[in-house]
Amino acid sequence: MKQQKTGLYILITYCVMQLSGAVFVPLFYKLIQTMEVKDPELTTYGWWVFISMGIATLVTLLIIRKDNTFLRPLKGQQATLGGVIGFGILGFFLVFFGQIIAANLEQAFGIEAGSANTEQFIEIAHSVPFAIFSIVIFAPILEELIFRRIIFGSLLPKTNFFVAALVSAIAFAVIHFEFTHILLYAVSGFIFAFIYYKTKRITASIISHMLLNGFVVLVQFYGETIQKFLETYSQMP
Repeated sequence: MKQQKTGLYILITYCVMQLSGAVFVPLFYKLIQTMEVKDPELTTYGWWVFISMGIATLVTLLIIRKDNTFLRPLKGQQATLGGVIGFGILGFFLVFFGQIIAANLEQAFGIEAGSANTEQFIEIAHSVPFAIFSIVIFAPILEELIFRRIIFGSLLPKTNFFVAALVSAIAFAVIHFEFTHILLYAVSGFIFAFIYYKTKRITASIISHMLLNGFVVLVQFYGETIQKFLETYSQMP
């Protein structure tokens, strides 16, 4: 019962964070307009993403702190610290290759490559670098707790791994509001659920998620530099 209340409080926190922009973003925009910034709109969204997700993450961690059973819902032996790190890294590579397969399938159905959602967040991060914390740290923590710990963790005892993982993966895909790439997000969500299921520790899927988002940011920010470095290195005797 206590775990259910904790989960409910976290869900409420997440929903408030998602809806808060409708009230506070216009107010922030008026404030940002009084400053000398290149793009007031992107700057507004960048700071609001950082502030809102940062507060939501802090509140969520404080809620969890009051319930020491919340992070141990799955039955079975939990992975050791080494296992968590190992599976976290493995999860990154599984999601990476899973997304390649999903992207190829999407292109076979005529869906253009590239995520508008990712591109928007990268533009925001270019305008407000602090937003990178939201992409790489805050979002993985919140999303893994919501979609893996709460949704997957609640469905697993009542169904089975495949059903619980599929439902949580689809919910994860839908919340990104990019329905043309729903397969891409669903594959990622399914693999994150697998990592959580194998380790019985939500920290493992959080690590995988952080590594994935961090890799995307790194490529988007420094892709050309990395490519030039690799080309130069390959030409060395």
